[in-house]
Amino acid sequence: MSTVDEEAFTSTARAGTGGAAGAQELSQAARLARRLLRRMGDPPIAIRVWTGETAGPANPQATLVVHSRRAFYRLGLDPERQFGDLYSEGELEVEGDLVEFLKVVYEGMRDSGYRDRWLPNAFEAVRRRGAHTLAAARENIHRHYDLGNDFYSLWLGSTMQYTCAYYAQADYDLDAAQTAKMDHVCRKVWLKPGESVVEAGCGWGSLAVHMARSYGVKVRAFNISREQVEFARERVRALGLADRVEYVLDDYRNITGQYDAFVSIGMLEHVGPENYPTLGSVIRRSIGSHGRAIVHSIGRDRAGPMNAWIEARIFPGAHPPSLTEMMTIFEPARLSVLDVENLRLHYARTLQHWLEHYEGAVDQVRTRFGEHFVRMWRLYLSGSIAAFQSGDLQLFQVVVAPREKSDLPRTRAHLYGGR
Repeated sequence: MSTVDEEAFTSTARAGTGGAAGAQELSQAARLARRLLRRMGDPPIAIRVWTGETAGPANPQATLVVHSRRAFYRLGLDPERQFGDLYSEGELEVEGDLVEFLKVVYEGMRDSGYRDRWLPNAFEAVRRRGAHTLAAARENIHRHYDLGNDFYSLWLGSTMQYTCAYYAQADYDLDAAQTAKMDHVCRKVWLKPGESVVEAGCGWGSLAVHMARSYGVKVRAFNISREQVEFARERVRALGLADRVEYVLDDYRNITGQYDAFVSIGMLEHVGPENYPTLGSVIRRSIGSHGRAIVHSIGRDRAGPMNAWIEARIFPGAHPPSLTEMMTIFEPARLSVLDVENLRLHYARTLQHWLEHYEGAVDQVRTRFGEHFVRMWRLYLSGSIAAFQSGDLQLFQVVVAPREKSDLPRTRAHLYGGR
């Protein structure tokens, strides 16, 4: 195998096949691989093409294997979208650690500005128009969360929490860290027995149960995933908590009533920036002049689109906001920011646990959904780990209260000193 220098992508992509052109293609294919690596910022990886040639450093951290000419040209024309599809189809393989491979690719693309050139902001705005209407939101949630409760139960752990856990101690397993996350959230909004809480986007209902059982509050939780709500209602009946926890199959925009606390964990990613002022209004009317609220969301250091492949194949309509974007929730609603915490590395560890559980149950996943699905979700989980480890994604928890509220804790002792 040989390593060769770069050549212009457009001229290489037009190369013919057969005869002298076919012989020439052996070096042209490798030069195209070198060109692609250069455009990605020269990450410490190699690309081996179907001709047997390799482009890249002599001792790469990992090697991308491309099995066909067609796959190679698809990858070169739209790497962000096509990489995921080609990997899922088995047209691409990664020799080496998949997470580490993706991590160095993300870092290279970010540092070179490569990703920004593929999806201009103007095109992004047009593409996303109408993605978060009531009807679109229900369809987006259905496509992801209604894959089946039994599927998610294979790898989320006993708490069925599909959001970032909190590793207050380094040796926590997934369930312990998820319980610690729920306590961390409850302490941040200073829950007290006898209070009322509204939750926007409740997943399979574990946080609502935890708040009712461990903090003595009443909870009204909203969700537009029918499967999740049915699961949560059955569970709360079995636990004898139906008088203290109510699950409502409805959109957050239809929340009514006033509460002592508003909690939203992992829903904002699906709301869409055009609806942030509406969410702020919902929070404000829900907590009045005396309450408090927490919004927990995947985010970014600066505004940008979700990975195109993840949005198309995994999370339709998703948008991880920057803190600047999140402020368009709070400022128009006259809500004061009291606390901001970034749990980025906690989410990376959460995803590592999920991936371990997923791989342990992969035969069951394959039997139900097939190999394409197995590879697609392996890539999704691995890519998410890499994104949080590299800093491409963040995890923000923002606590707010009405600006006139003054009975606030003077220190953070309530967060780290236990209840």
